[in-house]
Amino acid sequence: MNKIYLLLGSNMGNSRKRLAEAILHIEKKIGDVIRQSSVYQTAAWGKRDQADFLNQVIVIKSNFTAEQIMQTILTIETKMGRVRNKKNDPRIIDIDILYYNKIILERNNLIIPHPAIQARRFVLVPLNELAPLFIHPLFMKTNHRLLQECEDTLDVKKIK
Repeated sequence: MNKIYLLLGSNMGNSRKRLAEAILHIEKKIGDVIRQSSVYQTAAWGKRDQADFLNQVIVIKSNFTAEQIMQTILTIETKMGRVRNKKNDPRIIDIDILYYNKIILERNNLIIPHPAIQARRFVLVPLNELAPLFIHPLFMKTNHRLLQECEDTLDVKKIK
């Protein structure tokens, strides 16, 4: 059984509802959600003239390969109404694979661990909530250490 860390994000419509809906699709199509971080609000990354994002990290167990999970994620995003136009545009839902076990994988459309984990507080804060001692397989540093060293200054606020 594989252990996978996913980042969910939304800044269109009822974002909290979108995150919950994505979790239901993931449980139905990919595997069991075994842990969920709190939900966090963050200013949009890269293109700031848009609504804030809500983000959440979940941990799932699945028998699927990383490639199968990526394909299923793309299907879920499309089913939920995501349209890919420009990079960093508003999104109904965004689902990223952060870690897949402790593997390092580079394919045309899939890089694991996600190449921007260490640069984004909106990823590291919820990831640190769930797995502060998990060691990034490329940098050989814990998520907690990556968060301490992160130069991103965007405010990440826990939502109740």
